[in-house]
Amino acid sequence: MKVKRIVANIPASDVGAAKRFYEDALGLERLMDHGWIITYGNGEPGSVQVSVATQGGSDTPTPDLSIEVDDVDEALRRMTSAGFPAIYGPADEAWGVRRFYVRDPFGKIVNILSHRGNEKRDGG
Repeated sequence: MKVKRIVANIPASDVGAAKRFYEDALGLERLMDHGWIITYGNGEPGSVQVSVATQGGSDTPTPDLSIEVDDVDEALRRMTSAGFPAIYGPADEAWGVRRFYVRDPFGKIVNILSHRGNEKRDGG
């Protein structure tokens, strides 16, 4: 047996509330919509990972989700513009990531990060 994919499932009384955060601000595509469940993604193959933690690093709360992006500063700008302020960061962490935390519409702590050296820069 081989695990092919892991999907985070977030309980919500109104799945439509996710649009402004996951689709509009993060830029994810709506891959599936059955009315009672909406799956967002980008259609690209990704790695299968599950993290188990006692904290989020730098003595922060353990985030519910971690989302890697190519440009943390642009992600922060888009989140802030959409009304989702950072609750931690942005911070350049000792283990090589630049990140910030934000709460999604359902109260989940989302860790948005880039590995330093892999961030998209102006003109690049």
